[in-house]
Amino acid sequence: MKAVIVEDEHIAAQNLQRMIAQAASDIEVVAVLQSVEESIEWFTLNPIPDLVFMDIHLADGSSFSIFEKVDITCPVIFTTAYDEYALRAFEVNSIDYLLKPISIKNFERAIAKFRSLSATKNNNADLIANLLDSFKETKKVFKSNFLIPHKDKLIPLAIDRIACFYTENKMTKIITTDNEIFYLDSSLEDILAQLNPAQFFRANRQYIIAHKAIRDISIWFGSKLSINLQVVVPEKIIVSKARVPEFKIWYTK
Repeated sequence: MKAVIVEDEHIAAQNLQRMIAQAASDIEVVAVLQSVEESIEWFTLNPIPDLVFMDIHLADGSSFSIFEKVDITCPVIFTTAYDEYALRAFEVNSIDYLLKPISIKNFERAIAKFRSLSATKNNNADLIANLLDSFKETKKVFKSNFLIPHKDKLIPLAIDRIACFYTENKMTKIITTDNEIFYLDSSLEDILAQLNPAQFFRANRQYIIAHKAIRDISIWFGSKLSINLQVVVPEKIIVSKARVPEFKIWYTK
């Protein structure tokens, strides 16, 4: 099972990870997010995990504002030093509310509640859904060419020529490996679903980049990465701290 921690206090996040390792070793922490902005980006670009541990007061605002931007459908365990938000917490998919400092006893109680709720799911339905997903994945054919509308023509554009897709002023553009620019009437979300994930990566909200187009990578402030392509792009391509591990795995496969 996979979990995400939303916590801007480094020591508090470490304590949670320690308790997870001690009392729920089968739960893997896939991301530690420190702000509302970073959380919105991560939940927008990644699959929803099985469980979220979330502090309420973050450096750039209340974590409740995250739910206004993204649909977090998994159980949430709130961890906070304040008890006045308990009622509101249970309006946004919360299954428990742990007051800091968190004791191992209360943590284990919350994990037991999470496991109990998870066990009530229809196992047969889950199995069928997983089998169907596996079948679809094996049958999926990724796009090899785009047809780009241009005046009264459709211009063929091979995937191998594409360096990146990006959005600018609500328009989706393609930059080719020889620095040509084409326009496409599709969202990045729709485009990404058609691409081979081994060849393309959603770097952030604005960019999908091709593996073969990466020239080098710069270490950016805040533990982020700046991706430098072999073509000219209108702005820096920044991978957030939360997505750096995923990017490194993708790039080195």
